[in-house]
Amino acid sequence: MIKNIEEVSYAFMHDIDLVCFCHLRWGFVFQRPNHLLSRFSKHQRVFFIEEPIFYDGEDKLHIENYNENLFVVTPHIKGGLPEEEIQKRQRKFINTLFTNMNIEKYFSWYYTPMALPFTDHLTPELVVYDCMDELSAFKFAPPQLTTLEKELFKKADVVFTGGQSIFESKKNSHPNIYAFPSSIDKHHFGKARKIKEDPDDQKNIPHPRFGFFGVIDERFDIELIDAVAKQKPDWHFVLLGPIVKIDPATLPNYDNIHYLGGKKYEELPNYIAGWDIAMVAFAMNESTRFISPTKTPEYLAAGKPVISTPIRDVVRPYGDNKLVHIVSNANEFIKAAEKELIKKRNTTWLKKVDEFLLYNSWDRTWGQMVRHIEDAFVLNSEKSKLKERKAYV
Repeated sequence: MIKNIEEVSYAFMHDIDLVCFCHLRWGFVFQRPNHLLSRFSKHQRVFFIEEPIFYDGEDKLHIENYNENLFVVTPHIKGGLPEEEIQKRQRKFINTLFTNMNIEKYFSWYYTPMALPFTDHLTPELVVYDCMDELSAFKFAPPQLTTLEKELFKKADVVFTGGQSIFESKKNSHPNIYAFPSSIDKHHFGKARKIKEDPDDQKNIPHPRFGFFGVIDERFDIELIDAVAKQKPDWHFVLLGPIVKIDPATLPNYDNIHYLGGKKYEELPNYIAGWDIAMVAFAMNESTRFISPTKTPEYLAAGKPVISTPIRDVVRPYGDNKLVHIVSNANEFIKAAEKELIKKRNTTWLKKVDEFLLYNSWDRTWGQMVRHIEDAFVLNSEKSKLKERKAYV
């Protein structure tokens, strides 16, 4: 049974390192791995190992020290090599890292099963798989990902999922699996409720403004934004975030759509503060089937009304609790937006939002994860002691 976060002991982490293997870059978009591992780094050394950067040069291992305990590790490998050779070099990099940084007692934390082929020789005290997305459904997903994930489920001592839908999909794959939908930093996004000044690249955009922040990729509902922007030329759409895996030329290009590029996590409240309505504009396809968008509670914490497509983990619980408008097409979007735009300050709705988000925080999520990790760690230690005793009998 999970204890309150105040009761969680972190002592067991103080003499053990955390080695994370991730498909995301630490500095790309500040999201789930950043929130969780930053908190771990307050108690233990954390090594965040990114996928390689391929370039025309000699192999090298770049290590950036983000804080006293947080190290971001990026292998640089000569491009054009066969997969088997790439994995061999990654394995060599891992061994070098462990030797140079004196990593002896540690637990492994996986965000991607694709790291298994070059880490299967490691002997961690514990293996954690934080399954934040159904990566096999993403564009350009490696064909061997599903097979490797099955291996990772066998290897893992504890599994977390990034939402309820993906938990329901994976719950029979592991006996020690728990759903942890992404949380929020209420204080950070709550700043948007009081900010009055617009950033320079947003201040001249007319109202009403409809905002979105996040990666703009195959999950983004291009057709919806295109249709609404075309029908409502006086409405303005502010889209923040990098464009990846899709051709920018395929995105709608009207005077009332404003692509402002990626923004730092610290800057987001400044932009959200100037929006009239926030959007969770995801297409309904295989890549969004199991997503649990963190931006939903973040928008709400900022005090902004939200219009979302019917993503399952947004419909339940946010749509069901009348906190978010759920729409399936452009006409429904326009109808919901027109209804919202004529409202005056909705203090009753805002109070309901705050009550709903009261116990939603990254600190709480992290603390509950730590309890599950400690339980698995203790169980492994007891098994090891039992095995040692049997060896002497």
